[in-house]
Amino acid sequence: MDERSALRLLAADLPDAGDDAAVVDGLVVTTDMLHESTDFPAGTTRYTAGWRAVAASLSDVAAMGADATAAVAAYGAPSLDETELLEFVGGARDVCESVDAAYVGGDLDTHGEFTVATTALGETDAPLRRSGASPGETICVTGALGRSAAALRAFEAGDDERGNDLFRFDPRVGAGVGLRPHATAMMDSSDGLARSLHQLAEASDCGFEIEWDRLPVHDAVTEYATDGDDERAMAATFGEDFELVFTLPADAVDAAKNTVSVPLTAIGEVTDDGVVADGDPLPDEGYTHADD
Repeated sequence: MDERSALRLLAADLPDAGDDAAVVDGLVVTTDMLHESTDFPAGTTRYTAGWRAVAASLSDVAAMGADATAAVAAYGAPSLDETELLEFVGGARDVCESVDAAYVGGDLDTHGEFTVATTALGETDAPLRRSGASPGETICVTGALGRSAAALRAFEAGDDERGNDLFRFDPRVGAGVGLRPHATAMMDSSDGLARSLHQLAEASDCGFEIEWDRLPVHDAVTEYATDGDDERAMAATFGEDFELVFTLPADAVDAAKNTVSVPLTAIGEVTDDGVVADGDPLPDEGYTHADD
């Protein structure tokens, strides 16, 4: 099974799952696992790995519209090298501090492959789910898309400094909290914009119609893309961008933009069914955490 098939299998027995994080009595909790062979390209520093691993879980907290409070990580590597370990913790601590959360420790072990499992905690009495979108609303994204795809191209080109810089994304915790009074449905784009739209459509029993020219594409995409089609794939289907994808009433867009400090871009509208871009079906393609 791929990841989504496995999640559907477990959904009946795990009613609190299905959103970016679980919410129990106002406590938001989420966990992620990353591996060197699939998540940390050659050239990734341990500082960047610490930042990115913890940021991935903080992004899930952001997608629930929650305030981030703390994070922990389980760190496994072939050897517990002092310099690598301290760099990892430095990255984890710094990304937590960037969203006013605390990095409070975790677990250590030797392991055949560098592997990190992170857990982040947050708080909210009004979580944002994936299931609240309605036809006629506007679909928006924060920030710019394609950052991680460009980072991978940078690593492949041997530009490790640029790759590490792009890999250290900012979790949108502040934006998530700011959007809480306005958004009707929200998730992060860790699986890519196209897949996120399909997931939101499934959860909200709706559709989406977006326009390619309205997508906010990261400047680095143009730097590393080979043609226009490549730019679209990097921005829409590669995934691992960790921006917020959300819906809200059309008349609330301006208020949301005035509330949130990061750029918000309206890319289309909520429809009754189907996920299309410029009138053509948008395939359900994106990042997959497990092989088919």
